[in-house]
Amino acid sequence: MPTPPLNPHLPFGENKNADWYGKDILSVKQFSRDDLQYIFGVAHEMRGMVERIGTFDLLKGKILANLFYEPSTRTSSSFTAAMERLGGSVIPISEVKYSSVSKGESLPDTIRTLECYADVIVLRHPETGSAAIAAKAAKKPVINAGDGVGEHPTQALLDTFTIAEELGRLDNLTVTMLGDLKYGRTVHSLARLLSQFSGIKLNYVSPDILKMPKEVMAEVAEKGVPQAEFSSLEKVLPETDVLYVTRVQKERFEDPADYEKVKGAYVIDPEIMKAAKQDMIVMHPLPRVGEISPEFDDDPRAAYFRQMEYGLYVRMAVLAMVLGKA
Repeated sequence: MPTPPLNPHLPFGENKNADWYGKDILSVKQFSRDDLQYIFGVAHEMRGMVERIGTFDLLKGKILANLFYEPSTRTSSSFTAAMERLGGSVIPISEVKYSSVSKGESLPDTIRTLECYADVIVLRHPETGSAAIAAKAAKKPVINAGDGVGEHPTQALLDTFTIAEELGRLDNLTVTMLGDLKYGRTVHSLARLLSQFSGIKLNYVSPDILKMPKEVMAEVAEKGVPQAEFSSLEKVLPETDVLYVTRVQKERFEDPADYEKVKGAYVIDPEIMKAAKQDMIVMHPLPRVGEISPEFDDDPRAAYFRQMEYGLYVRMAVLAMVLGKA
């Protein structure tokens, strides 16, 4: 029996929010389809509130600690904006090299210190599994904003919300992921999250040395989702409903020569996109470094900057949920 369609516009209620109050958000594996329906309902309400009012006092008196061990523009700014739109305050820690961490302080000690000042901690860290270590040390909620090449759960939530808002459905879609699928934590999380839905087909297009990890593919296969790997985009582009483009991440390569071999493997431009459907979308977690031509930006199918805006509403929803104010 097919799963019922997900309606991202359902109103949100007390009981479901109680499931998330005080909880950590570390992995997309935490979310059921019902959870997604609830989160997207809250996010849609947040969008309406921002459009009507701008800022409001839902989280007045609450404090977020933004702890970033890696450079970030979008995720850090998005969480800051989300907290401030909700009336809360932010402790920004983006230059970790100038903090006590540079003196040798452990991650658990840093977390225990920050929770003395804050009600929720958002953590970006270069090591896979670091968010779980932080959550074990903390009594306050920890939100994983990216742990190495592991996961980026709120990015996957905003990506999935983007698809729902742009295409009106999350079932019966062909999603093609393009570029760095080995180190791209965003595609790891998104593939896992999309496997919740019926009629999903996933295509992976990448250079041979940047293929989707086998463990991710194995998890998705357990849900019965068809998957296929390609080295060229041309064959799968005409059937694609969502083209998810990632940059080749220079900072993840130990050998610069390997990066140079693959950095310009794929470029999305208006000429290539002539072969794509008119009712599809192109997404990218950003930043881009040449894999999408700016000449494509004005195409209605270019959803990547709208995707960033959807991220604000999703992160507002997540903060309200874990702080018991949704």
